[in-house]
Amino acid sequence: MDHDDFAGYGVETQAIRAGTERSQFLEHSEALFLTSSFVFRSAAEAAARFSGADEGYVYSRFSNPTVRMFERRLAVLERAEDCVATSSGMAAILATCLAHLKAGDHVLCAANVFGASIQLFGTLLPRFGIESTFVAATDPDAWRGAMRPTTRLMFCETPSNPLMELVDLDLFAALGRERGVLTVVDNCFCTPALQRPLDHGVDVVVHSATKYIDGQGRVLGGAIAGRKAFVRDGVVPVLRTAGPGLSPFNAWVLLKGLETLAVRMRAQGESAQRLAAWLQAHPAVERVHYAGLPSHPQYELARRQQRLPGALVAFEVRGGSAEEQRERAWRVIDGVSLMSITGNLGDTRTTITHPATTTHGRLTPEARARAGIRESLIRVAVGLESFDDLQGDLARALAS
Repeated sequence: MDHDDFAGYGVETQAIRAGTERSQFLEHSEALFLTSSFVFRSAAEAAARFSGADEGYVYSRFSNPTVRMFERRLAVLERAEDCVATSSGMAAILATCLAHLKAGDHVLCAANVFGASIQLFGTLLPRFGIESTFVAATDPDAWRGAMRPTTRLMFCETPSNPLMELVDLDLFAALGRERGVLTVVDNCFCTPALQRPLDHGVDVVVHSATKYIDGQGRVLGGAIAGRKAFVRDGVVPVLRTAGPGLSPFNAWVLLKGLETLAVRMRAQGESAQRLAAWLQAHPAVERVHYAGLPSHPQYELARRQQRLPGALVAFEVRGGSAEEQRERAWRVIDGVSLMSITGNLGDTRTTITHPATTTHGRLTPEARARAGIRESLIRVAVGLESFDDLQGDLARALAS
């Protein structure tokens, strides 16, 4: 079957079957093409490939069969016209910016995005004459009020990391269409297994495939999905010239990760839901951030635009001053024996971290406050271990 024929299938089937391209050997599993370049039958064919008249493969920096299989499969999952893969999630965001922005342009960015994204929009892009304004992600009026005549791109992640704040995708996309602004959503925490922003009218979806798409903490990768004209005419030339493309080996690993994506996301989400409810009732916990709890201010929005709330749970320990909050949060983190203390997430292994001093540690105190990252905050990315074991691990740590 052609990969386009999978449009009407379920996400589980798409994640296993879509985009497969077999060689002359008719292998069942996806082939791994570890080659830097490709040969041509004639000088004329080489010229046609290099000019773009022939869509065949040229050089693995920007065209490789294994990478293309990953791109086609993710495009089907996101219901996108096309997709291009990058070396990391941050490379995907940067390539999107390079494809669309120029000096003098303005960006609206949610204030609660990943720390490295804040650094990109707030520190790096201004060096090249591109200004950014950070707005309250959950407030549609804030987005509208910060709009300028030079605004060319709106960027958010939903749900956010680590506070699980949501952006109303319908309103976000509608504002972009109204003002002629490209709307870009980081979908790495839900993945297309739980949420499809393009279905809500968003223009572009970016991924850190390093997270749930890989699912086992093995390789880095990223992706950009959207309309074919933007992907092929805008982003691919950036990859061809600047070189932030995905390696064939990493693409092969990510293809294997996609095969179990829906199953993992459901299982991890179920454990996260139970863990969040248990934490909410714990006397040492002041607040839990999880969109699957009715106490979450955007609980109904989460039910409307996500299939499940996801596997990230953030909570705040009770404490006094900022120093006391940090001390107590670190004591809990140091008290776990099963969970891994690391900043990564999306793994089969549950991870725990202190965002204020790790993932958001390079931000200014003002930027952390704007993003709602307090010293008392702990983030848990729930894996596939036994729920009882995870609960017991946190219970012992909180008892400290």
